Amino acid sequence: MTQDIKLLLVVAVALVDQDNRILLAQRPEGKQLAGLWEFPGGKLEPNERPEQALIRELKEELGIDVKEDCLAPLTFASFAYEEFHLLMPLYICRRWEGFVQSREGQALKWVKPLDLRQYPMPPADEPLIPPLIDLLNI
Repeated sequence: MTQDIKLLLVVAVALVDQDNRILLAQRPEGKQLAGLWEFPGGKLEPNERPEQALIRELKEELGIDVKEDCLAPLTFASFAYEEFHLLMPLYICRRWEGFVQSREGQALKWVKPLDLRQYPMPPADEPLIPPLIDLLNI
């Protein structure tokens, strides 16, 4: 007999700048997993596609505008937390309009792919690092 567990769909993006660095955001105090670093993104709203959610989240969290055709799917994470199972597609984005800024009080850091492991992340984010290193470590 299997236990019922909630499936949570969250979408994330690796924003990549001209120097091939990736943007990480630190989870603020008061949130679950506070202090850990993650890729920007968030939960999907009802009837929202992953790309739409990312466009919305990037505008809300970072003040940037992203066009859907600038989001390329790269990989995904599937991770069983105690309370839920997380499914998280990761997209790559190299083009956006506006200046990246913290709009929700989170710390931001541009990080070289090989340095990503130096930043403590939620367990679901860690498997996303090797495909990023493979793609960007030129």
